[in-house]
Amino acid sequence: MDLRALKKEIAKGEDSVRQFKQDVTNPDSLASEMAAFANSEGGTIFLGVADDGKAEGLTVDDVRRINQMISNAATQHVRSPITVHSRNIKVGKGRIVIVLDIPRGIDRPYFDRNGMIWVKSGANKRRIQSKEELRRIFQSVDQFHADELPTKAGVDKLDTIRFRDFLRDFYQKDFPESNEDRLRLLQNMNLATSEGTLNLAGVLLFAERPEWIKPQFVVKAIRYPGKDIHVSKYVDTEDIAGPLPRVFKDALGFIMRNLSKVQAGRGVNAPGLPEIPQSVFEELLVNALVHRDYLIDAPVRIFVFEDRVEIISPGHLPNSLTVEKIRAGNSVIRNPILVSFASKGLLPYRGLGSGIKRALEEWPGVEFRDDREGNLFLSVVPRQGTQKLPQGTQKTSKEPLQGTQKLPQGTQKTSKEPLQGTQKSPKRVLKTSREILDWMRADPHITLTELCEKAGVSIKAIKKRIQVLKVRGLLRRIGPDKGGNWEVLTPSESD
Repeated sequence: MDLRALKKEIAKGEDSVRQFKQDVTNPDSLASEMAAFANSEGGTIFLGVADDGKAEGLTVDDVRRINQMISNAATQHVRSPITVHSRNIKVGKGRIVIVLDIPRGIDRPYFDRNGMIWVKSGANKRRIQSKEELRRIFQSVDQFHADELPTKAGVDKLDTIRFRDFLRDFYQKDFPESNEDRLRLLQNMNLATSEGTLNLAGVLLFAERPEWIKPQFVVKAIRYPGKDIHVSKYVDTEDIAGPLPRVFKDALGFIMRNLSKVQAGRGVNAPGLPEIPQSVFEELLVNALVHRDYLIDAPVRIFVFEDRVEIISPGHLPNSLTVEKIRAGNSVIRNPILVSFASKGLLPYRGLGSGIKRALEEWPGVEFRDDREGNLFLSVVPRQGTQKLPQGTQKTSKEPLQGTQKLPQGTQKTSKEPLQGTQKSPKRVLKTSREILDWMRADPHITLTELCEKAGVSIKAIKKRIQVLKVRGLLRRIGPDKGGNWEVLTPSESD
């Protein structure tokens, strides 16, 4: 970092990752600031910079004294010791600013010398004083998981029929007759505690009435008229409770019954198709139920508006996960017991990080918001008529897309020109979507590579054409990329 870069950083002001100090004289105070950054997302302390952002700097003697204090504070006044990095930036004749970088800790939580745990709260720091916050820190470093929490529910609260069917279908195992054998099996399956009660995962998955034990962990669904939340007006509402598989099924049913149907090229007597593929909401609902933060006593919420559907999960993205990373397929397990049982067939869960990508493939306009201030994660699904095609995709059919879908800004509407990316190759040019649909109808398991070889165009061009067909309701993908198949929904018409 040079002087120019330093001034640029200082100009941003103090926040949760930047702090200014003109001078420090107390190693305990400095240690608490370091611990707060290490217990949060990391950050930088600018020593020699006043609160108003004026970089007067430190003298050479001050720098020597403070550097020794930094070393002592990081190794002796913080438990466990943390590793920090400092840089000296010259800001004037004989004046220096120390840039002290504190990374996000890997051995959290960190305590100061008095045993206090500090975290950042905006530009300030505060002490952790609740069990929930402390649990959340342990959860973030994989030392504790919310679905392991003990409950007051005994084994007698088990839905014996549901648990018996699961044992039979997945493990080919008989239901234990005695309470002792039943408890031992539940403990071995990580569904009960050593004290003999069901843990949170056991309650959510197999209790007869989970909402009687944990009433806060339900789904509240509302369909509003118009595009905004109303205090008293609604079209449909439902509080959805029960074991997670039932909650998933009923929540999905609520969404689908509140969406419109589109003709999608079918005859007038044929049933319409949902304006948004059901598989989009399957992926997003599983994500909301399995990966939410169960340390927050709040329900998952579903809001259906005229122009969008919102699925709101308690808890922002964990650790260093970002929206960009989850769109790329990255994931962090927050509730490993729930994930393990979901993958055993209790929910349509297909693997870490793949659900978000599949939802985006089916409906590219889905937006994700990581609200760290409100401690929420939102999935916003635009409804038919507001869905935008991916950037670079062109509208090529003489017939309009279903609804009133908009093309991205800068995308041109064409009628006779081929899609971008379908230029001539040494073989031939892909002229119509009919060819793709005919090949898929003849071989539902045909791969993208095989389509490229038949068409003589790039994979990028094939993907764009397939996306247009999906948006027009002519094609959908059944199952995963490997092992799934194509389903042609209606005979194609020439472009």
